[in-house]
Amino acid sequence: MNLTKNTRRAAAAALTVPILLFTAACGSDDGKGSSDGAVVKVEGKEGAKPEITVPKDAKPADKAVTKNLIEGKGEVVKKGDLVRLDFAAQTMKGQNLGSSWTPQPGAKAGAPRTQVVSEVTDQMTQQMLPPKVMSAVAGQKVGSRFEVEGTAKALIGEGLNPQSGIKPEDGLVWVVDVVGAKKVDKKAKAEGEQAAPESGMPEVKAADEKAATITVPKGEKAPTDLKEQVLIKGKGPEVKAGDGLIAQYTGVKWEDGKKFDSSWDHGGATAFQIGTGQVVQGWDKALVGKHVGDRVEIVIPPKLGYGASPQHELAKNTLVFVVDVVGTV
Repeated sequence: MNLTKNTRRAAAAALTVPILLFTAACGSDDGKGSSDGAVVKVEGKEGAKPEITVPKDAKPADKAVTKNLIEGKGEVVKKGDLVRLDFAAQTMKGQNLGSSWTPQPGAKAGAPRTQVVSEVTDQMTQQMLPPKVMSAVAGQKVGSRFEVEGTAKALIGEGLNPQSGIKPEDGLVWVVDVVGAKKVDKKAKAEGEQAAPESGMPEVKAADEKAATITVPKGEKAPTDLKEQVLIKGKGPEVKAGDGLIAQYTGVKWEDGKKFDSSWDHGGATAFQIGTGQVVQGWDKALVGKHVGDRVEIVIPPKLGYGASPQHELAKNTLVFVVDVVGTV
């Protein structure tokens, strides 16, 4: 289901999301801390899938209303922090709008669940939580569970897709668990002496606070398999599947060497969940098992990039990324 008129996606990410809700920040009142709204019942412990029950005659508030359900014992989350979240969402009529507890298609038994990894902001930055829900994370403690409810107009605003079947006056309910949080230096990067490129690998020059310059070797055919090289070896913890990977990155096309995306062009270090299919396969395969502090060059053939999405503008391209792993959440 797509509830938005259009979406924006970072070129590095291929998010598999249960629902796309918004295109812009909503303009309604926050309502945080208010006791108004429908009598929604939420059962279940933090860390387990919540069970949401809404009375048949419930009427949604015309503003976003936040209710604290479980108070965590961790650090207080602040605006600008990077967080990892679980969520479950539905309409007040009982229509499922997605859940991080729902296994992704093709997921293996015991694989980490797909969760929301994002910056806490009231602006549109990703596609799994509306801005009103994401902004409500600020002020919560790690380990907390909270609920946000209100009309679709209040939570989504003008970004509501009229083809979704959801009307502006319909009530929506979101239950969110704050799994982890971390403050991040947007200018962080890998530090240390950089290794020379291995035979056939592009040359990388990473200037301070700018997109890296990646030079594809002339006359070299694009590899048909994944290629990777650790250019700077970090000393931090190992990156595990399911972690929120905090990274600086730059990507260019092998075919013409032109840059198509860089975290430096979007404000600096950003985060994605790794090892769960939320990024292109080449990232999942190359970056799980690396360490915080590593600088990794990755050459990704179309079959491990956007080849599975024929309409994507990069579907036929071999992608070259340089990724600085600056943290996890």
